[in-house]
Amino acid sequence: METGRRLAGWWPALRRRWRSPAQAPQEGAARVGLALGGGFARGIAHIGVLRAFERAGIPIACIAGVSAGSMVAAAYASGASSEEIAAMARSMRFGDVARWTIARLGFAGSDRMAKFLRRLLKHDRFEEMRIPLGVVATDLLSGEAVLFRDSGDVILPIRASCSYPGLFQPVPYQNRLLVDGAMSMEIPAAMTRDLGATRVVAVNLPLEVAAAPPPNMFAVVNRCFQIMQRRAEGDWRRLSDVVITPHVQGVGWDGFESADRLIEAGEQAAQAALPAIRQWLVLEQATRILPPHNASPQEQPLRA
Repeated sequence: METGRRLAGWWPALRRRWRSPAQAPQEGAARVGLALGGGFARGIAHIGVLRAFERAGIPIACIAGVSAGSMVAAAYASGASSEEIAAMARSMRFGDVARWTIARLGFAGSDRMAKFLRRLLKHDRFEEMRIPLGVVATDLLSGEAVLFRDSGDVILPIRASCSYPGLFQPVPYQNRLLVDGAMSMEIPAAMTRDLGATRVVAVNLPLEVAAAPPPNMFAVVNRCFQIMQRRAEGDWRRLSDVVITPHVQGVGWDGFESADRLIEAGEQAAQAALPAIRQWLVLEQATRILPPHNASPQEQPLRA
């Protein structure tokens, strides 16, 4: 049985090496990695970024995500096109991924998310992904980032990464309780470099400016997390070569009905970054020079 498991992991790994030239970075060229942040429904904007890259022929060497970004990252890494992901996003509603319930640790369970992800993903194991994938969750007890990559089930890590504290119940995993990855790593630029990217494109979904007092408890908690993350954003920005910031202000955390608007915002923001990215691919292929930095995070997160 052990031999069978090894063979099962061998073929997907070999298949990734045999990707078509249009998908694989050329020798000497920059290895562009995408780091996708959270935002719940606003994470649909990530699909527009992928669409812009596809249309421009920009090869993505690896991809990592937290929270809503982990869903989009996993779908793309599994082989789904931006249009296939967009089709699912347009029909998606809160009830597809969550179930209201009464519990001590959260108001909603994420068990429904597993069924939704099985429809969205072409593959549901890390070793079967078309390109390397990383998903970040947070250990509720230690506060450390927990990194998922290389092998194993994809669905549980995504559920954990999307488990916004207070709203979703934490996800049990190996004597840990896991919650939203954005709590420990707002945008996974560091993990994207660890996956092999020499150039990191971070996609940040900007905070909503508070124009009025929060109307309810969830809004209070959400605003507190936004303030905390804003103060820590210097860490991931230092590890990013380009930051794409789609204009998603005005769309609420549960604004799934605004899918087309969000996708368009992501595509427009990504198009503005394409000249710099094309320059990396041309210059680094011609000169075969490594990027000027090979940064690593000051704190080493836990590895799952």
